[in-house]
Amino acid sequence: MQRTKAPFRADEVGSLLRPPKIKEARARLEKGEITADDLRKVEDMEIEKVVHKQASIGLKLATDGEFRRSWWHFDFLARLTGCELFHPDEGIQFAGIQTRHDAVRVIGKLDFPDDHPMLAHFKFLKKQCEIAHVMPKMTIPSPAVLHFRGGRKSISKEIYPDIEVFFEDLAKTYRKAVKAFYDAGCRYLQLDDTVWAYLCSQDELAKVRARGEGADNLQEIYARIINYAIAGRPADMTITTHVCRGNFRSTWISSGGYEPVAETMLAGTNYDGYFLEYDSERAGGFEPLRYLPKGNKIVVVGVITSKSGQLESKDGIKRRIEEASKFVPLDQLAVSPQCGFASTEEGNILTEEEQWAKLKLAVDVAKEVWGK
Repeated sequence: MQRTKAPFRADEVGSLLRPPKIKEARARLEKGEITADDLRKVEDMEIEKVVHKQASIGLKLATDGEFRRSWWHFDFLARLTGCELFHPDEGIQFAGIQTRHDAVRVIGKLDFPDDHPMLAHFKFLKKQCEIAHVMPKMTIPSPAVLHFRGGRKSISKEIYPDIEVFFEDLAKTYRKAVKAFYDAGCRYLQLDDTVWAYLCSQDELAKVRARGEGADNLQEIYARIINYAIAGRPADMTITTHVCRGNFRSTWISSGGYEPVAETMLAGTNYDGYFLEYDSERAGGFEPLRYLPKGNKIVVVGVITSKSGQLESKDGIKRRIEEASKFVPLDQLAVSPQCGFASTEEGNILTEEEQWAKLKLAVDVAKEVWGK
């Protein structure tokens, strides 16, 4: 049976390849040839088009492709009260490639500002989705993302001498954010979260311990923060999470199946749905899905890769869904690409045509597996 509420049987993670016009406009802005308002107008036009494109291939939801962002996470986090973007000596190290030297740190007391720019971004998306008759989906980074990568050294000890007070304020900040998006009309919100996957990686855990911090209780801390943040949402608001092992120019950071975190993540966090990366052996098998409680929660299996343009076969995708259904009832499953197509503005290494073919594949498979 198809679903009339999010997450849908055929869904998507969020980001889409940036159109050439946006890339050109960003380059011109950087050179001082156009204004920020000129860029916004270009983004508006391209978002309007991409919303209708998503509707035209049969998706029941649409995102703005994260077209206004440079990063999937830093653009949101840097605009929280108490946070700032800075430029460390090194970027984030992926497999064989390093990102730009950007990062976010906490320099003041955390809060969610009433004028956070992504509230306006969502309102524009909502208007376009009303015209296209699809549900607007908003994506923001999980609160765990603000802590894990930088750790204690990225959080002011003058402002937060007690790290527990930081965690409390982080939870309150996100609870306020959830309410602000709801009040703006958002009924489908996703907290993107690479951290659960990093907690499955011995290499990533070793990095945490190497900087002198404990890693053994992070699952419980993050689950507590997340649950507080989303606890006050009204019944008509769906909140999901997306978990992957890093996505930059079609490369990755971590490896390891979900077993180390599955019970806490699937049974211990109160999300309505989980978008889980399953496009490579690095993600392990479906066995950890046995921890998903029976009932209304949905696992969206990301068995279609966004890291290359090669199109998977329908039969192959159906077999993967059948494998997953050995551990989760079919009615609690859905399908999507494993990640967004452009977690950063550089985008993955595939064409727009290949991107749309991937999303259409998810729609077509969902119709054949769950009916029209």
